[in-house]
Amino acid sequence: MSSSNRDPELLPQDDDTPPQLDLQHLKRGDPFLVVCRCFSGLAVISAILCVVANVFSAIHAFKTGNDIFGGILRCYAIVIALFVAVAETEWQRIFQFWKILEYWAGRGMLQVFVGVMTRALSDLESGGQAMVILQQVSSYMLLACGLVYIITGILCIGHLKRARMKKAESREQALRDLEELENRRKELQSLLGRRS
Repeated sequence: MSSSNRDPELLPQDDDTPPQLDLQHLKRGDPFLVVCRCFSGLAVISAILCVVANVFSAIHAFKTGNDIFGGILRCYAIVIALFVAVAETEWQRIFQFWKILEYWAGRGMLQVFVGVMTRALSDLESGGQAMVILQQVSSYMLLACGLVYIITGILCIGHLKRARMKKAESREQALRDLEELENRRKELQSLLGRRS
């Protein structure tokens, strides 16, 4: 076979420098994981809004002294809503003790519980119209997030996310290793250039 028929990319080049790697092209993120992070951020915002609404309601309940038991229930709602916000960070330590929160259906049920609790404990007298709107918006937002989590958890989307996260983590590790090798190659090339 004559050398003129060969693919020019397969021919050896005159210089022995390897091709430059385009690491920026390799670093692009997974769009599915980006959407999951955005939804998780929405769930955190909803949980924090529930915390704020329940804090103001609890303060009002304890100040007036009319609804002490309602104030105590609001304190529980505050703690659980904070727990929902922390669970959305997917901190592995929480999943060690509360394995069910690793699964989206379990996380969604907890969010629905906090949303319903916030809505059920809403008080028309605890700060006027603005407070009622905050309680309703926060409870319905968290309720909607919880329902989405339950439905997508039943459809095994959470399992897909965990698999893609593992793949993305191994890809990031491979990219870090590749960058280290590329930096080392450049250092060796500069040393060879000085000697020649």
